[in-house]
Amino acid sequence: MSEHSVLLEVQNLKTYFPIRGGLMRKAVGYVHAVEDVSFTIREQETFGLVGESGCGKSTTGRTILRLIEPTGGQILFQGSDLCALGQEAMRRRRRDMQLVFQDPYASLNPRMTVRRLLEEPLLTHFSLSPKELEEQVLWMSAAVGLAPEQLERYPHQFSGGQRQRISIARALICKPKFVVADEPVSALDVSIQSQILNLLMSLQKELKLSYLFISHDLNVVRHISNRVGIMYLGRIVEQGETEEVYRHPAHPYTQALLSAIPKRDPAEEKVRIHLDGDVPNPADPPKGCPFHDRCPRCMEVCRQTLPADRQVSPGHFAACHLLAP
Repeated sequence: MSEHSVLLEVQNLKTYFPIRGGLMRKAVGYVHAVEDVSFTIREQETFGLVGESGCGKSTTGRTILRLIEPTGGQILFQGSDLCALGQEAMRRRRRDMQLVFQDPYASLNPRMTVRRLLEEPLLTHFSLSPKELEEQVLWMSAAVGLAPEQLERYPHQFSGGQRQRISIARALICKPKFVVADEPVSALDVSIQSQILNLLMSLQKELKLSYLFISHDLNVVRHISNRVGIMYLGRIVEQGETEEVYRHPAHPYTQALLSAIPKRDPAEEKVRIHLDGDVPNPADPPKGCPFHDRCPRCMEVCRQTLPADRQVSPGHFAACHLLAP
């Protein structure tokens, strides 16, 4: 992927949600949903974002698209800072940046036919003749495996996998450059998941797409991602080329996550790392390393000082004091 230039660069992204209390409903604290997150996504690359529920993965994706306003940091898309764009300029920019939701049924208007669902984004962003509109709808529906006669049906008349195909078609019909796929297969049967993953990968090649693929499923992320970021309590604690991170995990949290993946070979020796306690409250994050109170290798410095990113190997970084020289 090194031959492709950087499409998206996220620098020190922060997203806080106020906790309001008292008669005046003033902010009495903040939930640190995303804390100092930085990564890049190159053209035609898939960057996987993985971690436990509530770690800030989905909030990161929605903040990048400015569906949630960031508290701080920069979001550079093709060199342009999205945080500096006004409402109308951002609306035009969204043609190049789309979102595929986890629950396709909730994201599709039940009163619209598939045809109207696919026509709506085209009518919003382009001035097309009726013939051009029809051509684009037929092309996109065929690309995701929908027959022309299915265009007159409503979302409730489809299975979960077919609804996700409609959701993908709606996101891609304007030919965006970048797509946030937020747990796009977690609500589907395992037999359907592989079909949707293969569809996303084939469409990526055909349309030259870049993906931010958000999931808690480590096997799915390994299958589709070129590079991966491991999130914990709003921070990316490790990132690098997917196979490098999976084969040589450096952060104790990554090691614990990967130890939970079921063995492919029953004869394979594998030691499960069990983590004690629960994820800390993001409204009151711990001092020092956010993982220190669950880490089996915690040292005194972990309780006091936030670890900096350290290079494990070329392109592979982890934020852990154990890696200090």
